[in-house]
Amino acid sequence: MIEGVPDWSPAGAAFTRLLMRTFPLERRLSAAGEALAQLAGQTLARWMVLEAIDAGPATVADLGRVMGQARQGVQRLADLLVADGLAAYEDNPRHARAKLLAITPVGRSALRVIQQAQRSWADRIGRHVGRQSLEQAETTLDAVLAAVSRDMPGSDPA
Repeated sequence: MIEGVPDWSPAGAAFTRLLMRTFPLERRLSAAGEALAQLAGQTLARWMVLEAIDAGPATVADLGRVMGQARQGVQRLADLLVADGLAAYEDNPRHARAKLLAITPVGRSALRVIQQAQRSWADRIGRHVGRQSLEQAETTLDAVLAAVSRDMPGSDPA
């Protein structure tokens, strides 16, 4: 106990322990993502944009919303992907100025290299941890994400 600071409730202490585990997990997952993307000469950020447009073209603003990233950052990545021939801008029939970003065959080939490696890696991790444990963790993380979304520090908790 820290003098002048109340102890956590048991649930608050459990949340804090989980929170402290997520930081090293995030760093390791980012490092793994960078390593997987590098197999195709890409970065994790570029991979995420390619993944987002694999199913179909999208505007940079839409990609930013889906990815939870600032439009300007996604725009920078989109421009790099286009310059490297991995993506192309297309006319948008719904908006004259907001072009659509589409994956090119070269981009799809690079993405498939990354996806194949990621699937092999995910299968190894899945076998090690176990499907049931991972599904329970997914359910728990969904609940934590929803709770944190509802009760952000500095906001009025509901």
